Amino acid sequence: MRSAREWGLIPDGKPGAGNGITDVPGVRVGHFDLRGPGLMTGVTAVLPHAGDLFRLRPRAAVEIVNGFGKSAGLMQVAELGMIETPILLTNTFGVAACTEALIRRAVAANPRIGRDWPTVNPLVCECNDGQINDLHALAITPDHAGAALAAAAEGPVRQGSVGAGSGMTAFGFKAGIGTASRRLDIGGQHVLGALVLANFGSAGDLVLPDGRRPLPARPAEAERGSVIVVLATDLPLADRQLQRVARRGAAGLARLGAFWGHGSGDVVLCFTTADPARFPAEEPFSTQRRLADDHIDLAFRAAAEATHEAVLNALCFAEPARGRDGRPFPALTDWLRENPHP
Repeated sequence: MRSAREWGLIPDGKPGAGNGITDVPGVRVGHFDLRGPGLMTGVTAVLPHAGDLFRLRPRAAVEIVNGFGKSAGLMQVAELGMIETPILLTNTFGVAACTEALIRRAVAANPRIGRDWPTVNPLVCECNDGQINDLHALAITPDHAGAALAAAAEGPVRQGSVGAGSGMTAFGFKAGIGTASRRLDIGGQHVLGALVLANFGSAGDLVLPDGRRPLPARPAEAERGSVIVVLATDLPLADRQLQRVARRGAAGLARLGAFWGHGSGDVVLCFTTADPARFPAEEPFSTQRRLADDHIDLAFRAAAEATHEAVLNALCFAEPARGRDGRPFPALTDWLRENPHP
């Protein structure tokens, strides 16, 4: 399989060394793919760093673009501006199993959680893969989440119909997991990366970077999909700035033709690996570095560009599949072969 760039779909901006979220130092990604009769689903794990996230908490923010979703942990991230666990992505009915896995993992590492320490905030986001996967099977288990966490690694990220993206579709095509990154020269070299779980967009609405509008051989349907965007950076950003950067992930989705329908769950989560917060706090006051707002437009642009390309990669790496009702979900790359750019 080839990336969007290898198919000639070249979005704006300069990618990082690996053009993925793992270009951000310390960030790791892992997948677990679940296959079986009627099953095409999985779990994807994003780890901001390799240490104990409950004790060393990355600063974060969330932007709810359209709130039709069943995720766990977003409310506390919005309130406190920190992440306490890895981020797990899965299908809608897998949220409970992934939540349990994160709680058990945190308590095993820190037995004082929920006793003389506060409880832990497990962070799980979802999209509905029910057009291809049998949601009623409730097939995702805590062990599957654990397998995705155990597989997390730095380096290239598997993309397309993998992990949580196994059964996802977008714009009438097969989709899934995609990633991209952008280099930032702001007081030195930094990077911002995006990882998307793409499951949104009506057939015929997709706009490619060259202006073409692919139409799969299937009727258009109401926009009822979802997308989860995880943005990571090593730029030092305050929580207000993190939310502003998260908001610009939606600009990348709009470039593709998305309009966030009534039944769409569209969430952008943004974290920085710079200046994590220690728990318990060592001092009553802490000092935090933050980017001067005069330079934040560069991060805004990077968020939009990386999100845009990550979705294109999710589409280009995905293999065709059939829905549970037998309807085909073709690969975007099949359309590109049949419709070469003039």
